[in-house]
Amino acid sequence: MPKSKPKGHSNEKSSSSNRRRQKPKRKRRGLGTILLFWPFLLLQSLTSPLPGAARWLARIIGHPALLALYCFIPAALFYYARAKTFDMGKVQEMPERTIVLDRRGEELGRIHGEKRDIITTDQIATTFLQAILAREDERFYRHGGVDWIGFGRATLRNVTDGSMTQGASTLTMQLARNSYDLHANWLSFNRTIQELDRKFLEIAVSYRIEGNYSKDEILQHYVNRIFWGHTIRGIEEASRTYFEKSAKDLTLSESALLAGIVRGPNAFSPFRDLADAQRERDTTLDRMVKAGLIDQAEADAAKSEEIKVRPEWRRVFHDSWAMDAVRRELERVLEEEDIEFGGLQITTTIDHLVQKKAEEALNSHLRSFERASGYPHQTRSQWQALPEPRPNPKYLQGSVVVIENLTGAIIATVGGRSADESKYNRATQARRQLGSTFKPFVYLAAFEKGLRPDTMISDDPLNRGEVQGAGRWSPQNSDGKFNGFQPVSYGLIRSRNTMSVRVGNIAGIDHVGEVATQVGFSQPMRKDPSAYLGTLEASPEELTSAFTVFPNGGKRLPPRIITEIRDRNGEIKYSNPQISYQAVRSGAAWTTSKILHEVVERGTGASVKRQGFTKPCGGKTGTTNDYKDAWFVGFTSSLTCSVWVGFDQPKTIINRGYGSVLALPVWAQVMKTSERLGYRADGLRSTQSFTECRLCRATGKRATDACEAAGSAYTDSVPPDLVPAPDELCPQHMGMPSGAPRNPPKAKPVEEDIPIEQAPRAIPVGNTVPRATPVDEGIPRAVPLDEPAPRALPVGEPAPRAIPVE
Repeated sequence: MPKSKPKGHSNEKSSSSNRRRQKPKRKRRGLGTILLFWPFLLLQSLTSPLPGAARWLARIIGHPALLALYCFIPAALFYYARAKTFDMGKVQEMPERTIVLDRRGEELGRIHGEKRDIITTDQIATTFLQAILAREDERFYRHGGVDWIGFGRATLRNVTDGSMTQGASTLTMQLARNSYDLHANWLSFNRTIQELDRKFLEIAVSYRIEGNYSKDEILQHYVNRIFWGHTIRGIEEASRTYFEKSAKDLTLSESALLAGIVRGPNAFSPFRDLADAQRERDTTLDRMVKAGLIDQAEADAAKSEEIKVRPEWRRVFHDSWAMDAVRRELERVLEEEDIEFGGLQITTTIDHLVQKKAEEALNSHLRSFERASGYPHQTRSQWQALPEPRPNPKYLQGSVVVIENLTGAIIATVGGRSADESKYNRATQARRQLGSTFKPFVYLAAFEKGLRPDTMISDDPLNRGEVQGAGRWSPQNSDGKFNGFQPVSYGLIRSRNTMSVRVGNIAGIDHVGEVATQVGFSQPMRKDPSAYLGTLEASPEELTSAFTVFPNGGKRLPPRIITEIRDRNGEIKYSNPQISYQAVRSGAAWTTSKILHEVVERGTGASVKRQGFTKPCGGKTGTTNDYKDAWFVGFTSSLTCSVWVGFDQPKTIINRGYGSVLALPVWAQVMKTSERLGYRADGLRSTQSFTECRLCRATGKRATDACEAAGSAYTDSVPPDLVPAPDELCPQHMGMPSGAPRNPPKAKPVEEDIPIEQAPRAIPVGNTVPRATPVDEGIPRAVPLDEPAPRALPVGEPAPRAIPVE
C-alpha cells in the first residue's frame, strides 16, 4: 500500500510553483514621492539584504547624486522666485548717478557723469566687439547665460594654483550685477555666505535676462552700461575720454586696451599707469589670436603701436580736488561693483565754501609770485600757452588741507592749482621733507621727558661729541648767529637749529621717533640728529592731522572725508564714526601749543597778524634745504590748516623762499574766511588744572636752596602729568629742597623708659647710607679739559646736513 503524502503537500508545491512563474508587481513611486521620502528610502536600501556588486556601486554613486538633486531643486526654485521679482526693463536703463554732498547738504559733485551716449553695436568698431568677447566671454554666443564649461575650467585652475585668480562671470552675469543690487543685507553678518548668495542670485537673474533679450541686445546693453574707470560709463564715453574719438573709429590697439582694462578700470586706467594698461592690451591681443579673431601679424602690429591717450582730461561733471579725494576714499571703503552700480548718496565732511576759498587763495598767491620781476621758472600761464599736446605741468604747485580739530573731519583739501591740468593729488600723494614744521614734535617729546620751556639751553655751535651720533656735525641757524644760553621755548619760537638738536638729544632719538608714530606719521624716522630738523617726509594731510594733537590736548582723531553712504533705498551702506585716542601726554601737548601761540605772536609766524588774521592761533613755519619746500601749519581752537608750496620735482623756489613768505599768506586768507563762516577761533584752552611748583631755570627740576641762592629759582604752573617728582631735585645746584625749613625743631627728651629692643639704633658702619640720586636728564655739559675728547669721524663718513629754517 503506497505511502500517503503529507497533508497539504500538494498545495504548497503548487503555490511555490506559481510564485516562481509570476513576476512580483513593483510599486511605482512618483518623483515627488522619491524627493519627499528620500531619507526613508535611503535607510531602507541600506538595511535591505546586500545585493550584487553592481547594485551596491550604483547605490554608492547614486545616493549622493540624489542627495545633491534633493538639495538643488528647492534652492533653484528659491533663487528663481527671487529672480522673478526683478524688473527686466532695468537692463536697458543706465545706472543712477551717485550724488556727493558736503557737510552743509549742498551738492559737491556727481559720480558717473552728467551725459551718457547710448549707441548700437553697428556704431561700434568691430575690433572692439571682438576684443571684449575674447577677453571677457569667448563662449558668449554658445551659452545660455552661464558658461558652465568656463566655470569648471576656472574652478579647476583655482584649485590647481591654490588661488582665486580665475573668474567665470559671463557678460550676461556682469550685466546682471551692474543692473541690479543683488546683495542681501540680512546676510551681512557673514561675508562669505552673503557673497555665495549674491553669486547664486546672479546666475538666476542671468537666465532671466537671456530669456528676455537676444544675444545682440545683451551685448549692446553691456557695452553701453559697463564702467571704464573714474566717472566713465559706456564705450562711447570711454572712447571719447581716453582717445578723443568715437567708438566706431577705434583702432585694434585702442580696442584691445579698452577691453583689457574692464576687469580693473581704476587700477589699469592709462591715466594712472600707462604700463599696466599696455600690459592688459597685449594680453587681450593674445587672446584674440588664440580665438582666431586676428592673426599673429595683426597682433604684433597692434602691440607696437604707441598708446596715445588724451593729454588733457576733463571729467564730464565739474571736478575738484575734494571730489578726487572722495573718489579715492570711496574706492577704499566699497567694492568696485557697488560703486559701478551707482544710486548712492555720499555725505562728506567737506565745506564747499572753505574749499572754494582754499583753491582761490592758493592760486592767487602763487600767481602773484609768478608775475614778480625776475621769477626764474615756467609760469602757469606760459604752460597753458604751449601747443597741444602739452607735457605734464612743471609750474609752481601747492596744497592746502584743513581739518576740524574735535572731529578729524577734512573741511577742505586742495591737491594742486588745477584738478583738470594735473591728476597728481599733492595733498595726499606727495611726500615732502617737513623742515621746521617737525620741530614741535621734537620739543613735545622732550617735554614728556621732563624738560621745561624755561630751562636754559645753549644756542651756540654743538661741541664735538655733545650730541649722540652727530660726530663733528653742527647745524647753522638761518641768520648765521649764535645767541648763547636761552630758554627752551626760545628755540622753538625762533626756530633755532642748534637748540632744537640739543632738545632732541635730551628727548632721545628713539622717543622722538615714537612720538612721530603716535601722532600719525606713517614713515619711520631716520636715526640720526638731522631728523630733529625735519628730514622726515610726509604728505600735507598727514602733517595736518598730526598737528591737531596740539589744540586737542594730545588726542588724535584720524582724518576722515566720508561720514556716511546710503543706497538708493535710503539705507545706510557705510558709516564712519569719529574715533580718537590719547596719542601723547596732554601736558606736553598743551605746553607745546602754548609756545606755538608765541611763534605767531613774536616768532617766525608773526606775519600772520600783518596778513589780517588777528584771532588767537598757533603755528609753525618750515623751510627745507635750498628753499625747495615752504610750509606753514597753524591752528585755532576749531581748525588746523597746512599750506605747502614747491615743485613736483624739488628745486629751489626762490632765494630765501621761507614758509613765512610763500605759504603763510595763503593760510591767513583761508582762516579769515573760515572764521567768518562760523569756525570759532578762541584762545588757548585747557581742560586740566595746574600745580604751582618752585623750579630751577637751569635744569627744569625742583629748585633747591642752592638754586635760590644762585637766583635761578622761579615759580611756574605745571600740568599735573608733568610735575617733577618730590625727589627730582636740581642736579646742578643740589642742596635742600627750596622752602624746606633750615632749623627743624629739636626732638624733646623722652622721659619714659623705652625697651632697649625698640630704641632706634645707629646704622652699622659699612652699611649703605641713603643718598640723593643724581638726575641725568641729558642736559648738555662742558667737556673737562682732562677728559679725552670724542674721536673724529672716520674719513668718508657723511655728516648730516643742516636744514635752513626760519
